[in-house]
Amino acid sequence: MVSFQPSEEQQLVRDTVAAFAQEQIRPQAHEADEKGVVPSDVVQQGWELGLVHSAIPEAYGGAGDTRSAVTGVLVAEELAWGDLSIAMHLLAPRLLLYPVLHMGTAEQKERILKPYTGAQFRAGSAAVMEPSFDFDLAALTAKAQRQDGAYVINGAKCYVPLGDDAEHLLVYARTDDREGYESVGGFLVEKGTAGVTVVEREKNMGLKALATHELTFESCRVPVANRLGGDAGCNFATLMNYARVGLAAMAVGVARAAFEYARDYAKDRKAFGVAIAQKQAIAFMLAEMALEIDATRLLVWEAAWKLDRSEDATREAYLAKNYAANMVMKVTDNAVQVLGGHGYIREHPVEMWARNGRGFAIFEGLAIV
Repeated sequence: MVSFQPSEEQQLVRDTVAAFAQEQIRPQAHEADEKGVVPSDVVQQGWELGLVHSAIPEAYGGAGDTRSAVTGVLVAEELAWGDLSIAMHLLAPRLLLYPVLHMGTAEQKERILKPYTGAQFRAGSAAVMEPSFDFDLAALTAKAQRQDGAYVINGAKCYVPLGDDAEHLLVYARTDDREGYESVGGFLVEKGTAGVTVVEREKNMGLKALATHELTFESCRVPVANRLGGDAGCNFATLMNYARVGLAAMAVGVARAAFEYARDYAKDRKAFGVAIAQKQAIAFMLAEMALEIDATRLLVWEAAWKLDRSEDATREAYLAKNYAANMVMKVTDNAVQVLGGHGYIREHPVEMWARNGRGFAIFEGLAIV
């Protein structure tokens, strides 16, 4: 039976992150979007909350908290409610650390996890998406071939968070000519490795404060020991389930932010002597927005719950991600409509949420719980 009541510890984490999002992230979101830069102070404050390294075992310098997908989606929703760009920047190291924690060898955990448990934020990331109109997770074009005691990576990646600053990247590539998740491996690539070229920062419709880059790999050699999970490899399908659930939770956060703003605006805005929230068309629109958000959250929680039980959550994660992508576009667009002409003005955040929300239809692997 799925429980919809967070534990006392989970509720404490949720409340702490919610307060951080409201007091620190939200006030800086507009300026961050305008300037195209995530404030380093808010990232450092978020790092000090332990949102990334708390799940790392004490043996590697972490707090040793139990990693939970349910707790992860609670955190992801609240951070994205504050701002999606800042949330993805702050949690980007998870894209590297959590797969290593979950599927890495003992040597990989020792080498990769420890540097990311210090007092200062350290950039780490993963490269999943590829610059192709028919991009398919089950048919990656980037390849890693084993040659003379190493893996040689060739291909291109895009939408890599912190791609220019990351000290370590987890690069996903096919290890043979077959299609399917079973043929995908993860490879740990250190900053400065020969054959890796960081293309200029991408100019995106949304996520304007988050630095994402396209990367190219040309005969990039990494040691055999850098393959995630060693010779046994990793379970790419499971990792993408965690990623899809994380993205779906963030979509809920963005949609919730837009709904709450539109709801409050509709209560205050008067037309013909009454608040527009009392107009049937607006009231019904707001009610539908609330319903869609709650429905999506339940899908996310169910998928996360199954992941915590080590059950196959492929169906649930896929449904949650796809439903969330459609939901957040609809809700943020409706929020713009509720504000009317004001919804198109940059001083109101709904236009930013609409731009950010549009991206979930294409995002893959930009978050993980």
